[in-house]
Amino acid sequence: MFTGIITETGKLKEIRRKGQSLELRIEGPETAAGAEPGDSVAVDGVCLTVTSIEGASMKMDVGEETFRLTTLSKRKVSDSVNLEPSLRLGGKMGGHIVTGHVDAVGRIAAIEKKTTEVTVAISFPRELAVFIAAKGSVTVDGISLTVGEVENGRFKLHLIPHTVENTTLRNRRAGDEVNIEVDVLARYVQNALDNGHAKAGGLFDKLQKFGYTKAEGNV
Repeated sequence: MFTGIITETGKLKEIRRKGQSLELRIEGPETAAGAEPGDSVAVDGVCLTVTSIEGASMKMDVGEETFRLTTLSKRKVSDSVNLEPSLRLGGKMGGHIVTGHVDAVGRIAAIEKKTTEVTVAISFPRELAVFIAAKGSVTVDGISLTVGEVENGRFKLHLIPHTVENTTLRNRRAGDEVNIEVDVLARYVQNALDNGHAKAGGLFDKLQKFGYTKAEGNV
């Protein structure tokens, strides 16, 4: 499990085929110093397992399907990637619960730099619409972020400069693809609603009261 708080931006040093998977070698001195073989590390939001450590670099295997269904397939040697080691027992929960299981790939539609913030608009597949809500949590390339407005298949993020400067967002441009993981709690709530479990108790009423869902028959 992760929290979406990026601890370091690493550098992709090597991509190599390994049997029916691919092996990445990523340079990340801080992450490598605290890691052991078998540990989980989120790389641009994708949960990977460290197989070996060589100085400041870590090697990790990536299944071909994972490689194909995430932005890792677009990354090149020398690219920067967001790194976060898995949450330790008793560690700080600075962001929100992140599993490292990417739901879909989105695309940066626009970036607007202002004096005190950077606004990033991201287009997302319509099947994720029920999980993305204003003021809710979302993970973009492994970064725990708060959704601003949601409209026409896009959500906006209003970011402080610190977040941009200390993650790979500093290198992103309009048109770039990003990994999206929706809030796992939103997924469980939607599953309860879809299966009718929430309506028997107070959950459905509370969701309706706060505007997260509508009464039957209303539009």
